[in-house]
Amino acid sequence: MDPEIVFKNNDLVVLNKPAGLLMHSDGKGRDTLANWLVVNFPEVVSVGDKPEERPGIVHRLDKDTSGIVLIPRNQHYFEYLKNLFATGNIKKTYLAIVRGVLKEKEGTIDAPISLKAGTTKRTIHGGKMTKSAITKYKVSKELNGASLIEVFPKTGRTHQVRVHMASIGHPVLGDTLYGSKKNEEGAPRQMLHAHSIELEIEPGKAMKLMADPPSDFETFLRKLEK
Repeated sequence: MDPEIVFKNNDLVVLNKPAGLLMHSDGKGRDTLANWLVVNFPEVVSVGDKPEERPGIVHRLDKDTSGIVLIPRNQHYFEYLKNLFATGNIKKTYLAIVRGVLKEKEGTIDAPISLKAGTTKRTIHGGKMTKSAITKYKVSKELNGASLIEVFPKTGRTHQVRVHMASIGHPVLGDTLYGSKKNEEGAPRQMLHAHSIELEIEPGKAMKLMADPPSDFETFLRKLEK
């Protein structure tokens, strides 16, 4: 469950988070990325909006989503990254395996996302704490009853890719919250991977950071290709 270090310098650590690892504590005593960071990069204990709860965490991936995570190593760089995210100056690309064959091979989903009352589930059908949400997608490969797509979220809402793909009838395979609870295809988890992030790592210096999909993603993809 240890993340892989993709890149590091004095200000930043870039990790490839494994699926199954929580970003920070949910109160159930499970292993978290935050705990790993405190041990391996102890300087992050004072970094963040709430470092006592989320040391070094400036953005998040769901527990069962794998892939690229940016970790600032000091408060100054935390604020720098926070501003890049807030102003839309970070480009994120996800890979997802979704149900069915998409009629439109490229598209944009522009649908505000709300918190469904009394739950932690998100919805596009009204609720509370509604926020704008925009997701672009492009089909990379058609599979047996499924599609491999690239997804480009333009906003950073909780569960955004999962909610938006489900809203057009193509949920992420293995996502039992927004897709089929039966998981008929036998996906080992939700098939969503944060593949790359592009940003100015410092003003005037652009960089693209990437993490290949893990073996469970690749194995399931090959199964659907047959």
